[in-house]
Amino acid sequence: MDHQINNSDFLTIAKDKYDEYLLLSNFYMISGDLLCIADFNGYFKRINPAVVKLLGYTEEELMARPINDFVYIDDKIKTNSSRETVYDGVLLNNFENRYVTKSGEIVWLAWTSMPFVEKKLVFGIAKDVTLRKREEEERNLLIANLSKINKDLQTFTQMTSHDMRSPVNNIVAISKLLDNAKIEDPKTVELINILNATSDQLHHTINNFVDVMIKNDKLSLQIEELNLAEVLHTVTTSIASLLLTANAKLETDFSAFNTIAFNRLYLESIFLNLITNAIKYANPAKPPVIKITAVCTNGLYQLIISDNGLGFDVAKVKDKIFGMYQVFHEHEDSKGLGLHLVHGHITSLGGKIEVDSRVNEGTTFTISFKALQS
Repeated sequence: MDHQINNSDFLTIAKDKYDEYLLLSNFYMISGDLLCIADFNGYFKRINPAVVKLLGYTEEELMARPINDFVYIDDKIKTNSSRETVYDGVLLNNFENRYVTKSGEIVWLAWTSMPFVEKKLVFGIAKDVTLRKREEEERNLLIANLSKINKDLQTFTQMTSHDMRSPVNNIVAISKLLDNAKIEDPKTVELINILNATSDQLHHTINNFVDVMIKNDKLSLQIEELNLAEVLHTVTTSIASLLLTANAKLETDFSAFNTIAFNRLYLESIFLNLITNAIKYANPAKPPVIKITAVCTNGLYQLIISDNGLGFDVAKVKDKIFGMYQVFHEHEDSKGLGLHLVHGHITSLGGKIEVDSRVNEGTTFTISFKALQS
């Protein structure tokens, strides 16, 4: 058999090899990833334009100095260690380190390196992951800041609620000492009774709040079957004088359902904040009317709480409605915390709250509960 190759076959093979070389060379030159070949002495032997573009040095500058000269100082040791591993014939995947560009900018690279031990060469491919690393750093910083803020808030609320217990206990004790039998004015007796009920409720609320803060874990919040009318009565009793002074009318309809599986402290806070907001932002031209209606549609349990107060332009405030410290009316007691707390109570237990409001026509809140009820 004749194994000789004639000139025609040789030219064909040569042309095919040359075409293949051109394709690989073009790929090498246009690749957006950083491609390089380095020797075991730690020098670049060949680099593609992406390396030059990112680091800002000329090809000659990059190949004239040890690669480690371009590595960020804090990453030199771990880079040397990984390089020794590759020299031992081990494939290196997803190794990240930092390089310093000619302009002084620090960039992050994620490397895949494959050794060619016989030739004492290393073939490397790197991706510029600087943007991802910066986003990670920003996210970690944000998480750290939020964690600190959360911890500070917990410490503050624990301290505040704890320090309030003594003066509240004092109010409760003093109110118990008042002897209604010695008071002849019926109006004064009524006010003292309201004071007693309010101080008792305040004492109860603070104790419950402290218990929740001590647990400090939403997953441990007690979910129980609550009677809506009973919880609402507890709240209205605690603000009886406010309702009386404002000449507020409260209308309720719990005929669709009268119980809900929820956390008692949270539900009391929801009622308290929405009712007091309705009074705080009442229309001066008319007494406040607050309606609380239970609605059950296709298995969805909702509470609709509406008022006839000042209202606001929903389109203008948009997503700010439940934001912390967001205030939509000038009022000396406006702190922008009430609606933020209400939103947190509801969403933390899987529910949803929506709002519809019009200027001088009032506001309607629709609370949808998670399907926890029996």
